[in-house]
Amino acid sequence: MLAGKTRAIVAASVGNMLEWYDFTVYALFAAYVARNFFPGEDQSLNLLKAFLAFGLGFVVRPIGAVLIGNYGDRAGRKAALTLTILLMAAGTGTIALAPAYATIGIGAPLLLLFGRVLQGFSAGGEVGGATAFLLENAAPQHRGVVTSWLEASMGMSNILGALAAFSVTTFLPPSSVEAWGWRIPFLFGLLILPAGLFLRRTLHETQSFEAEVERRRRDSPTRKSPLLETFTNHRRELLVGFGVAVLWAVAVYVLIVYVPVYVQITFGFTARQAFGASLVANVAFVAGCVAFGAASDRIGRRRLLTLSALALLVCVLPLFMLLRAFPSTGVLIGVMTAFCVLVASFVGVAPAGLAEIFPTGVRSTGTSLVYNGAFTIFGGFAPMILTWFTRRPGGSVFAPAWYVMLAALVALAAIPFLSDRAPAVAPAGS
Repeated sequence: MLAGKTRAIVAASVGNMLEWYDFTVYALFAAYVARNFFPGEDQSLNLLKAFLAFGLGFVVRPIGAVLIGNYGDRAGRKAALTLTILLMAAGTGTIALAPAYATIGIGAPLLLLFGRVLQGFSAGGEVGGATAFLLENAAPQHRGVVTSWLEASMGMSNILGALAAFSVTTFLPPSSVEAWGWRIPFLFGLLILPAGLFLRRTLHETQSFEAEVERRRRDSPTRKSPLLETFTNHRRELLVGFGVAVLWAVAVYVLIVYVPVYVQITFGFTARQAFGASLVANVAFVAGCVAFGAASDRIGRRRLLTLSALALLVCVLPLFMLLRAFPSTGVLIGVMTAFCVLVASFVGVAPAGLAEIFPTGVRSTGTSLVYNGAFTIFGGFAPMILTWFTRRPGGSVFAPAWYVMLAALVALAAIPFLSDRAPAVAPAGS
């Protein structure tokens, strides 16, 4: 059996892995989804529709953040984490098994949207609950490295997604990939469900949450709902956290999720080149998340997040320019690896940095709200917006770089208002 802390990390991270795997696979196979679910000869327009469906899944994320985050602050971290993984699997299964437009007509894109709504709703509550659970299971001096595994699991899911995409496009002819092969990675994602559900259902609640429940029972029998308390007493934390989460959302969705598709459309790389480079780069991302999370325990979240945001502001555009000037496989691997390390330096630290600004009683709600608000507005529709902007007459091939740089400026304005340590709300061992 897994040791207590390790079990907590694996159980909290496995749902996040499934969430990001689903989103990554959708983005990587967006062109195939477009041809199966949307009619018409204009492939660019169909790709925009596929990315629009991708983005619409984010519209419901704030609803999931509110309802599941509130549920997690009331019923417990374990209950919320069990619910989210079930909803994720249902959404993934719907997309994997939905018939194509040629078979059932308009019902096909409607089923696609329904699957994305389920995925988005569950994802809305996933990160807040998982971050709160990990933070409250870690000793104060190890919170950065423990919560960094949440984003490291995203890198692991990207590796799985890229490996699945690389394998399908390598071992199947293009006609088979388009007809049915694109469904295989989605079906593979469902294999995560049994292990994840078992791990989450057998978890114990955190000491911090149990202490908070006891405090409520003793001191606040008529306490406001976590949602109302968050908006009433923690508006400053919401604003600061949102500013930080903007770069979290944009960096991930532009530099990790969108770039493998973007380099095929804009620079003429093949699917095998893009997916292979993504596979290599995400190994560096996983290692980077844990390394930077550990470093934040030593030098502080605020300082490391500032340095990371500055690096993203300065380095992203030159890397895109390098790729345009020398569009070879070696340069692609190097640039995508650099992107992943830059993103890891920020997102490996961000979960602890955001969760620490909220007290235990509203931690799941507060973290879910700022994370999903930023991801909905600035992350989810990024592939669609950037696809349109780079394809339109007069559009810039460097639009993704400008978008990341703008988000970095927003984060740099918010980071100075973060605290480097959690508020004193929990007993030892929280």
